[in-house]
Amino acid sequence: MRWPRIIFIACIALIFGAFLHYTLPQRDIVRIVSVESRLTEVGGLNGFFFAQRDSGTAQATAMRDLRLISTIRPDGRPLVYRNEDTGVLWPPYFKFDSEDLQAEASNLTSTEATPQWVAITHYGWRSNLISIYPNAISIRPVAGPDVALLPWLNIIILIGLVILAFVAWRIWERFEDRVIDPIRDRMAVQWAKIKDRAAGRG
Repeated sequence: MRWPRIIFIACIALIFGAFLHYTLPQRDIVRIVSVESRLTEVGGLNGFFFAQRDSGTAQATAMRDLRLISTIRPDGRPLVYRNEDTGVLWPPYFKFDSEDLQAEASNLTSTEATPQWVAITHYGWRSNLISIYPNAISIRPVAGPDVALLPWLNIIILIGLVILAFVAWRIWERFEDRVIDPIRDRMAVQWAKIKDRAAGRG
């Protein structure tokens, strides 16, 4: 019974870890090379990874104008972000300023000869296979590509989750000691009595 329990806990931890990795804010140091809007069909496998439509846009079609921010990382690799409102739904970033952010990104566009490095805060993943992009939340200029940014918010959230998990574990332990173990013991005693009676009749 030990290995199934370990495998189950590992699967739950893996799913929860992937959820946190997708949802929690991350920051990249990049150089913006272009911004664009592209009419894109959103639905099927990749539809789950896109935010809700912007307020005031048509809801009856799978096609939408997808605002994209193309960037280059310090090591020369490209990375493309989408720029969508999140509204008041999940994840709870309450982002309503996608148009303003697009203008800000356009203003910070730079060339390799005269780079302007920026920190883009985002959530989500980039996958070429299913055409999904991380969603940019905010952009701010930084001094250079080697700037170190400490993820204070993530640290606070993770510490809070660890404390919550510890409290839940302690509550479960007390519940198990006070409720489950006595019931288990009574059932074991009843089962032993039944076996003894069956053996006596035999």
